[in-house]
Amino acid sequence: MNYQLTRPSPSLSDVVRHYWMLDNCLPQGVEHVQRIVPNGLTELVFYHGTRPQISGPNAPAMDSGMISGQMQHYYDLKVTGHLSLFAVTFQPQGLSRLLNIPVSELHNLSIPLRFLFRDFYASLEDQIHDAITFKGRIQCVENFLMKRISESSMRYNSERINGSLRLINQSKGLISIETLASAACCSRRQYERIFTESIGTSPARFLRTVRFQWAIHARSRQPESTLTSLAYDCGFADQSHMCNEFVRLSGMTPGQFFGECEPFSDYFQGIDH
Repeated sequence: MNYQLTRPSPSLSDVVRHYWMLDNCLPQGVEHVQRIVPNGLTELVFYHGTRPQISGPNAPAMDSGMISGQMQHYYDLKVTGHLSLFAVTFQPQGLSRLLNIPVSELHNLSIPLRFLFRDFYASLEDQIHDAITFKGRIQCVENFLMKRISESSMRYNSERINGSLRLINQSKGLISIETLASAACCSRRQYERIFTESIGTSPARFLRTVRFQWAIHARSRQPESTLTSLAYDCGFADQSHMCNEFVRLSGMTPGQFFGECEPFSDYFQGIDH
């Protein structure tokens, strides 16, 4: 299996979290099923070779180029044959810098890229496919992103949201919406509208996802911890509360999740704590 991950150019660090690629070939008749859970991030993926099959609540249709908004549900990805993909993982607010529509319109959706970037898609897909190397594909997509970055009013709001995200990350999601709105110099109602348009989901839903992701990350750092101590360390009222959140966001209890899935947090990967 060939897996690579790298950070973006400094000029795109506010938009892109990282780029990654995966090239893997499973033996004939072998399949791998991966549970995909909400992670607080949005993503652009180009598939080459065999596309994975998706099942689960609100499972999206697949295309060679897909863009995913903020998710609040889980689904399963079944991989067979030769899987080859190149992906751009955006910062939580990154997608809002590229679109001329509120990112909330992509909430719980994965849609073909050609529907959003019709004038650019065919050329970009050909460039990504022809580039072959990881470095070459990154150069292609960075050229595209630099042309698409909007300098509209979303730029002003992005500064506010960047400040909010710093507070959310520092608190591991244990912060009130009132505190975030006050720090952004907004009324709660105004703040919720700006946040939802920029991030793609409401502050309350995003905070729940971040707390869920922090529990996964905390378990990866302390694999021997009990579920009870994990619940209290991550700010849940009790183990039952944590269990309900895991079932809602992953379809599994914490015991089932940590028994079947690697405790790896996409959201907190590479974030200084």
